[in-house]
Amino acid sequence: MISIKNVQKIFPTKQGKLTAVDDVNLEINDGEIFGVIGYSGAGKSTLIRMLNGLELPTEGSITVAGRVVSKIRGSELRKARQEISMIFQHFNLLWSRTVSENIAFPLEIAGVKGSEKAKKVNELIKLVGLEGRETAYPSQLSGGQKQRVGIARALANNPKVLLCDEATSALDPQTTDSILDLLVDINKRLGLTIVLITHEMHVIRKICHRVAVMESGHIVELGPVLDVFKNPQQKITKRFVQQVTEPEDTKETIGHLLERYPSGKIVQLTFIGESAEQPVITELIRHHDVTVNILQGKISQTQNGSYGTLIIHIDGDDDKVNKAVGFIRSQQVGVEVVTNE
Repeated sequence: MISIKNVQKIFPTKQGKLTAVDDVNLEINDGEIFGVIGYSGAGKSTLIRMLNGLELPTEGSITVAGRVVSKIRGSELRKARQEISMIFQHFNLLWSRTVSENIAFPLEIAGVKGSEKAKKVNELIKLVGLEGRETAYPSQLSGGQKQRVGIARALANNPKVLLCDEATSALDPQTTDSILDLLVDINKRLGLTIVLITHEMHVIRKICHRVAVMESGHIVELGPVLDVFKNPQQKITKRFVQQVTEPEDTKETIGHLLERYPSGKIVQLTFIGESAEQPVITELIRHHDVTVNILQGKISQTQNGSYGTLIIHIDGDDDKVNKAVGFIRSQQVGVEVVTNE
């Protein structure tokens, strides 16, 4: 669906040339929800803007839905953009138009009129859950409702690709989850390819099939979301994964736990996929003569399965504690013995 080959984007500045995107290669599949994550300045916004021709690559080629968008201009580019819609962080609604009128705007540009336009608008309002708000103006809507209008408007011309530029960054966590659930529903119902950029690993974890991690214009890590959670390779990726898997106070908590439990071992477990659903702790207690205290834990769901972390204290005879740790390792569970070092 999307092919990005050897793409580079250089901006001229007063200080010299700025390379925002550097030799990026990506293949995004039809019907996939693909995430690009990075901190500010990583190049992710520039990359997504090149997918619909808002920016042109300095070098390389970008093909979307069979069109080489990095080469086309004028009416051909406008036609391509009808198949490549975009939603934004700050909604970009027309404030003098109602919900229905905002959704109808791209249909008007495309020349759709009368009952056909009204039917399409009503279908989209139902799809995004805005029944009863048809005549409301953007100033009368919550942030989540505004983004739902933006999504409905983006879907008006039956696009093949939906680009999401930090689409949930301005929303509270609960509203963010509702918008992400809507995007997943749209992806399943319409078979729509979705590409989203974000700096929040929670967004990637919740809805994406695969993720690319960007840093300084480069893609430094790429893979299925569960694999990236399971075995992050780069330091920046590990930081992003920790956003979801470890509470902010984990390091401080572990420090206190080491003081509180000087004997035995404090162990951090990592559960991936099916292992997250197995009764490992029950089996540990049942078959090993050790005391087990569960100190802290969290399980998250990804599109490809479960991912969880658990911190436990295992106490008892040193040999039995070591055998208990060995048993856990044999259960396809990641094991890290926490120390003061």
